[in-house]
Amino acid sequence: MHMSEQTNIDVSPAGSILMIILVIAVGLLLTSFYRRYKRAAAKQDDRTTD
Repeated sequence: MHMSEQTNIDVSPAGSILMIILVIAVGLLLTSFYRRYKRAAAKQDDRTTD
């Protein structure tokens, strides 16, 4: 019983830190892909206008 309580106390900060890292990583990936998509869309627009 005592061991499970101890693991619960240890797992919760680790889980929250892991979630923060995952959210930041996904945010960075989405930002990077969005910038790349915007750049590609701008190039395509330049091609269609020429």
